[in-house]
Amino acid sequence: MTDPRIADPAPAPVVRPHLITSDAEALETAQNFAERVRAEASIRDTERRLPWKELDEFVATGLWGISVPKEYGGAGVSATTLAQVTATIAAADGSLSQIPQNHYYSLEVLRVGGSETQKRYFYDRVLAGERTGNALAEIGHKDFKRRTHLTRDGGRWRVNGTKYYCTGAIYAHWIPTLVSAEEEGAVRTYIAFIPRSAPGVTVVDDWDGFGQRVTGSGTVRFEDVGVEPEWIVPFQSSFETATTIGPVAQIIHAAIDLGIGEGAYRDTLDFVRGRARPWIDAKVETAAEDPLTLSEIGQVRVRLRAADALLRRAGRLVDEAMANPTEDTVASASIAVAEAKILSTKAGLLAANKLFELSGTSSTMKVDNYDRYWRNVRTHTLHDPVRWKYQAIGQYILNGRRPPRHGAI
Repeated sequence: MTDPRIADPAPAPVVRPHLITSDAEALETAQNFAERVRAEASIRDTERRLPWKELDEFVATGLWGISVPKEYGGAGVSATTLAQVTATIAAADGSLSQIPQNHYYSLEVLRVGGSETQKRYFYDRVLAGERTGNALAEIGHKDFKRRTHLTRDGGRWRVNGTKYYCTGAIYAHWIPTLVSAEEEGAVRTYIAFIPRSAPGVTVVDDWDGFGQRVTGSGTVRFEDVGVEPEWIVPFQSSFETATTIGPVAQIIHAAIDLGIGEGAYRDTLDFVRGRARPWIDAKVETAAEDPLTLSEIGQVRVRLRAADALLRRAGRLVDEAMANPTEDTVASASIAVAEAKILSTKAGLLAANKLFELSGTSSTMKVDNYDRYWRNVRTHTLHDPVRWKYQAIGQYILNGRRPPRHGAI
């Protein structure tokens, strides 16, 4: 019997996008798009309705191409703008904001490690409306043959293996895949840009996490998939020198958490103003005049604003590191992003929790689906443990030790 979760092997249709040319235009476009998709975000989450139509519209706005460098025809927006765009979309729909995270990540991997030919080819594809997903994570196998691996077959390369948590793969035209290759007795890693429609690629829609339900973060299997050499980009070597791949990946994650918190906070304000009741001992007419509620509203506001400030500061340092990637600039950017990620995690969770605490029992009704904020931010903040970010910051500040270079710091 055919597994009904196996997705259609045909790639998503190409949507010719608008070409965004500036940071200001990117920010305005994100705000307008967020307003359009906010209305049905709850329904998509409740029904686990995959957002095919919304993604086509998302791509059509041009936002998926904003990190393409100017010299390759894109807007080359700042890291701060990329984070703000992500947070804006996340405030409207947490799942929708996460889908392009690995798309932007793969474009940074390409910028750092790709050849000129590869950059021009894939950047052109993105500006033409094609999108990338990811197949990076897998259940830890130390044995090379049990990992997703790349082997030579005559003049071509073959990929075999299974990946999990493949956010966006189901929607993608290309699936950037982390592969291991054995070379002269040593194992090295690469990112292979594999067509979603390639023979041997199977995408299984089996993501059943309680949050981020429509991110398409399921399983991808590769069975003797042919890969052209031109699709293979160095990955391990990109971390042997100081690069911004890690900070770029992490600042987008931080922005998602902040944005979900902002969305929860917006709905908290609306509920307290219009539907919540004041506690009897407050002796006030409305919940919006309850002094303890006012205090808590202020605390959430301060925490979100602080996270936003750290995110903007981190963006500036990431931009500096991208322009001048040295051991010191990349370490400084990584630490700044770690600080922002810690606070965006705390602020996002706080806002999601306070929505219920300050709104009362009636806010738990199924029809409102407010629990999606907590489910989404709790699920997404589990990507990288913030306890290790505290440790990295402490080592850097106290002992002058630079953080490790990888995609999670």
